[in-house]
Amino acid sequence: MKIQIYDTTLRDGTQSESVAFSVEDKLRVARKLDELGIDYVEGGWPGSNDKDAEFFRRASSIPWQHTRLAAFGSTAHPKNLLEEDPNLKSLLEAGTPVVTIFGKSWDFHVTTALKVPLSRNLEIIRATMSCLKGAGREVIYDAEHFFDGFAANPEYALATLRAAEEGGADMLVLCDTNGGSMTRQIEGCIRAVQAQTRLPLGIHAHNDCELAVANSLAAVACGAVQVQGTFNGYGERCGNANLCAVIPNLELKAGYTTIGRDRLPLLTGVSRFISQVANLPHRNEMAFVGASAFAHKGGVHVSAVLKDAATYEHINPGMVGNTRRVLVSELSGKSNLQYKAHEMGMDLAGQDEKLKVALSRIKKLEHEGWEFEAAEASVRVLMETAVHGELEFFTIDNFRVVTDMRGNGEITSEATVKIHVGDTVIHTAAEGVGPVHALDRALHKALQEYFEPLRSVELTDYKVRVLDASHGTSAKVRVHIQQSDGEESWTTVGVSENILEASYRALADGVRYKLLKSRVPLRDVPENLAARTQRVGSLL
Repeated sequence: MKIQIYDTTLRDGTQSESVAFSVEDKLRVARKLDELGIDYVEGGWPGSNDKDAEFFRRASSIPWQHTRLAAFGSTAHPKNLLEEDPNLKSLLEAGTPVVTIFGKSWDFHVTTALKVPLSRNLEIIRATMSCLKGAGREVIYDAEHFFDGFAANPEYALATLRAAEEGGADMLVLCDTNGGSMTRQIEGCIRAVQAQTRLPLGIHAHNDCELAVANSLAAVACGAVQVQGTFNGYGERCGNANLCAVIPNLELKAGYTTIGRDRLPLLTGVSRFISQVANLPHRNEMAFVGASAFAHKGGVHVSAVLKDAATYEHINPGMVGNTRRVLVSELSGKSNLQYKAHEMGMDLAGQDEKLKVALSRIKKLEHEGWEFEAAEASVRVLMETAVHGELEFFTIDNFRVVTDMRGNGEITSEATVKIHVGDTVIHTAAEGVGPVHALDRALHKALQEYFEPLRSVELTDYKVRVLDASHGTSAKVRVHIQQSDGEESWTTVGVSENILEASYRALADGVRYKLLKSRVPLRDVPENLAARTQRVGSLL
């Protein structure tokens, strides 16, 4: 059975306090949803702001392959004649094939917010539907606060639905606008509605009780044929039903068709794309599409997953475009390191005892405040060191960082490093916009002459976390540094009471990781270093 997916990320999702899309952003997201096979994309409320009106003007020239665009608005204002209502005019001018209208179904809202008699509200709903349907639009009626309205006055809530049906609505969508309904309440209301109408039903759930997805699935089980929601669960207050969970649950668990299983592997990529456009972190803990959805940390779990992934995974992550991850931490066992080694292309067959040394080292460091779950490049360096011995490409003799505020108020930082590459001593300095930037530039300036692969490497992200704030400015800090060569990104970690020492440790590990990974011949390397580098290359 086919269940329609109605996406409102571009309208309801933007009511999240952290989400704001430009017109270009909205067009990019809409195209991506079209590629995914979403049935309806609600582009916004053209009567509320110029940005949404511009979106619909530009969207009208795009050849949509699958999606039907919907413009959103309210029933006509009680004081306006239909033909003069600016909201209805803007909806029709948007030129979309679908118009979604919300109306009041809770008598409390009619008398308190609209301040009109209950009968007048029914007239407005009926007339609004008739006006839009007469203009040739597919009309979806969103019954706002329906479940609260039904609980307070079931006869009136049902009467609002009948008015929409009499006006020509094509679909009735029951909205849990405040997000406070329990699943059994949803089921009971839907059955009551089904006894009163022959129109298809939809569900629009909010997540204030963390039940939006569950309530949406329950509605479908009761006969609803459309689910409205947002990607990544964006929305006002606690958000809307997360379509990233609704879609795979319906497809893979409940036996319904939504976007189709052939498109399902695109789901994780679209979820991440939308979070990037919204300039928000992609939440790791999201079911199906989050980075942690198929991540394994406990040693017992990893050992079992290596034998058969079904032991601790409810689906194959590739079915939704995600991947399995094995984390390394103080909870890890030898299986975690074996999996990571295989993932990194390292052949560690017969190295069990040395892996135990690496695992012991990791657990000791984590006890001291290090954290390797998000620093897999540091794990690679640790494993190589434990298995093959110290493989230093360079050693640090000392470094100094000076920050200077000049008379004009300009602040600059300069780092000086003294590094040994084989028997060669390199002493150099570099300026930066801050102390870590200066240290990074000085380190790379010293090494790039001897290590060609480092010329493409740059620092792309820097995070600091204070581990024990009770120690004030002497507290230990953890630094995560992400570096990239334009093709691959990797993250390393450093810990110290001194933020520059922690930063140096992470920077140096990032350089070592790149050199371990690189198979490019090095030029102008002292002879003894070249021999050592060749030995490292043979071990990769």
